[in-house]
Amino acid sequence: MGILNITPDSFSDGGVYFSLNKAISRAKEIIKEGADIIDVGGESSGPNSVFVSEEEELKRVIPVIKKIAPICKKHKVLISIDTYKSEVARQAVKAGASIINDVTAFRGDPKMAGAAAELNVPIILMYSKDSTARTTRLEKKYKDVVKTVMEFLEEQIKYARDAGIKKENIIIDPGMGAFISAIPEYSFEILRRLSEFKKLGCEILIGTSRKSFLPGALSQRLIPSLIANMVAVKNGASILRVHDVIASRKCL
Repeated sequence: MGILNITPDSFSDGGVYFSLNKAISRAKEIIKEGADIIDVGGESSGPNSVFVSEEEELKRVIPVIKKIAPICKKHKVLISIDTYKSEVARQAVKAGASIINDVTAFRGDPKMAGAAAELNVPIILMYSKDSTARTTRLEKKYKDVVKTVMEFLEEQIKYARDAGIKKENIIIDPGMGAFISAIPEYSFEILRRLSEFKKLGCEILIGTSRKSFLPGALSQRLIPSLIANMVAVKNGASILRVHDVIASRKCL
């Protein structure tokens, strides 16, 4: 899953693909680089990110999705919409997206579960220590981080099923970096014990790419990201959400 952030404030590439033409150009690059999915996002969820209205988010993502949908279809690449807003998800799917990526796991918009069920598309549910899309650098401590994340995901899977979402349409993401805690050890423990999440019976997505729990400055995190991703694959991840598609492909 190649990341396409159409935002001015994403931690890694904020503002780089903020214009329509640059976003479309990057989408074409992501396809050429070998991605199976393009994850289109119009609102950053990192620490110090800014809330984006529904209208603004739609203005950012829908024109891009409409333009890249035919290209993606030709190359058999799926489009994921990275949003927690149900109306954005609805319009994105109508425009050509076929996966919803909700970093709040329904907590950001109570209408999202019903929308996902009605749209009948896969939905990614991510654990976050924060109940909103605005994650923080809080040094949250856990007695057993895997147990805590597992219980949360079990609860959200049940919520999804009760809303009418098919089990096969649920993808889980245990979260990484600041979404877990500003204490790096917890993210590494999740990677080490990732196979335990298989018992939930859902595909597992992992997003370690350039995250702050990895060593070094942002520009030095490519190799650590690749290593973390390979550990994740070895331990059960089936989707890798990455910035560096070519390098990630070469490792598989």
